[in-house]
Amino acid sequence: MTRGFLLGKFMPPHAGHVALVETAQALVDQLTVLVCWLPDDPIPGPLRLAWMRELFPKARVVGHGAIVPQAPEEDPDFWPIWRAIVGAAHPEPIDQLFASELYGARLAQEVGARFAVIDPSRSGVPISASAIRADPAGNWHYLPPPVRPYYAKTICLHGPESTGKTTLAPLLARHFDTLFVPEYGRTYCEEYGLSLTMDDLVTIGRTHAAMTQALLRQCNQRLILDTDPLMTAVWADMLFETRDPWFDAFQDTADLYLLLDIDLPWVDDGTRFFGEDDRRRRFFDLSRAELDRRGLNYRIIGGPPEERFERALEAIAEAGL
Repeated sequence: MTRGFLLGKFMPPHAGHVALVETAQALVDQLTVLVCWLPDDPIPGPLRLAWMRELFPKARVVGHGAIVPQAPEEDPDFWPIWRAIVGAAHPEPIDQLFASELYGARLAQEVGARFAVIDPSRSGVPISASAIRADPAGNWHYLPPPVRPYYAKTICLHGPESTGKTTLAPLLARHFDTLFVPEYGRTYCEEYGLSLTMDDLVTIGRTHAAMTQALLRQCNQRLILDTDPLMTAVWADMLFETRDPWFDAFQDTADLYLLLDIDLPWVDDGTRFFGEDDRRRRFFDLSRAELDRRGLNYRIIGGPPEERFERALEAIAEAGL
């Protein structure tokens, strides 16, 4: 059996890292990847460890989070320290040590392995982790799916029924060349009817949250949400004047909420409940109160249907998203 080893900060993992690890995996029978971090790193080490484990399930991916010297000039015992770290992570003999940095040659010598340098000039995948941290949007295509949710921005359409959310969501998605999460409550009611229970609402909220997490991995910088569990919580308030504790425990809120005003005619499409003026007003007030209570970033979008798209774009630009 041939054994390989590589290490890095992977802050964050990107296409260059993927190429390095996949190349190494193809050249040895067993690969160990050591993910290193310091307590004050801008991206938490355990999160990077989880990303790498998801990206490379066939590799042995281990973590090291102790404070140790990062360069030979910091400590005269730099190489013995790192030799011990590698030995703890990979106690078996190492046949090949892989790296795209030339430090790997000395480290390979220290652990008695053959050095395999892979694309040291980054000509194959011209990107660095520091470049991604500086401009994640501009380097989006270098981010693997598990990393995208960390950087993606979520824009959620919020507010009562019959205010244009379902029309606006795909328009925004097309404008930003990205995806949108459709309103799962509508899908659920069309399938199972309008006699909703609290358990139904929790199912709607949980499913919508799961759909959001799935599409965050595939979106292009932004993800548009046609409502989220906060809106389902307001539905619970409207229907039952109470809510399941799951809703208040939900914390994966959007970066920006566009609260659509009720200054449009109410249209009964077969899945709507509250057409009376006073109930529409209460629905809107509760929707706004939910955002205020949580201290979330939101803008109110009103006016004729043909103007709401432009007003939404202006609000998103003002929010820096």
